[in-house]
Amino acid sequence: MSLPASRQERTVTFRQRLEYAAVVAAVSALRVLPRSVARSAGAAIGAAAGALAGRLSGTGDRNLQLAFPHLSTSERQAVLRGTFRSLGWQLAEFCQMSNYSAEFVREKVMRYDGLENFLTAEARGKGVLVLTGHLGAWELSSFVHSLLGHPMGMVIRRLDNPLVDDMVNAIRCLHGNRVLHKDDFARGLISAMHKGETVGILMDTNMTPPQGVFVPFFGVPACTASGLARVARKTGAAVVPGFLLWSQEEQRYVLHFGEELKIQHTSDAEADALANTALFAATTEAYVRRYPEQWLWLHRRWKTRPPGEPPIYTRRSASTASGARSGVDAKNSSILSAETR
Repeated sequence: MSLPASRQERTVTFRQRLEYAAVVAAVSALRVLPRSVARSAGAAIGAAAGALAGRLSGTGDRNLQLAFPHLSTSERQAVLRGTFRSLGWQLAEFCQMSNYSAEFVREKVMRYDGLENFLTAEARGKGVLVLTGHLGAWELSSFVHSLLGHPMGMVIRRLDNPLVDDMVNAIRCLHGNRVLHKDDFARGLISAMHKGETVGILMDTNMTPPQGVFVPFFGVPACTASGLARVARKTGAAVVPGFLLWSQEEQRYVLHFGEELKIQHTSDAEADALANTALFAATTEAYVRRYPEQWLWLHRRWKTRPPGEPPIYTRRSASTASGARSGVDAKNSSILSAETR
């Protein structure tokens, strides 16, 4: 695989080459297996990762204490096991994706729910911003949507290893998708909306001001990216929720497209950014509440705190996950949505 010019100019370390070789070997091994066997292997890898996760599991338990304070310890552990299983399944799907045909995807992998919501928004011609997050199979989501005739842009963070980054992006973009990197995406995103294109944005990770604003997420202020709200207001693009979620009953994924969100547009741009970001966070939260075992609880979603608030993630909570809501102000006690840090 030849590297883009931007990559060719960068020095690749010996360690990164070793990492790349290991990733290629793992992907190749899972790719050649039957899909059902690969998913079982992925689930086993996820279970093993969960058993060895340590601090990540502590963070996940702390997040669940914030989001669902009524859950018992055993119930939280069950949710986290589901999270690791979901990640293992997604690993298997990612390794298998380059084998998929449109017919196979329709028959075995997924179905749409609410596709008309996306198509109606797309038909307006002002661009579509797909509100999504680290819920379900987010990597598979944009891939199957492009394979079925709807290529889109994806706002992502560059991976630390440039060789792995190139390989992953090559798979993501096999059927017309394109990558917009988080460190330089603003112009490309606005340009895409002016062209009537579609871009998916994962906006369920912790941010810092001024890129992020504080809005409620599971009743706790969470610093949330406001870029989607600002671009939607500026361009008139439609904002449509989109999440690919595993259905245990159907034994396949369902790509849910919700109705276009009605955003606030007044003379006060900052008030609009805050109100619309809060709407997007609440929408994401509603999906996570329905499928808690499929969200990435391992991310420190509430790391950035409003001025004067104590930290939520103490060393004790990260390692032992004890103390139900000890780091949250009483008035705020009254969770959710890479690849992104």
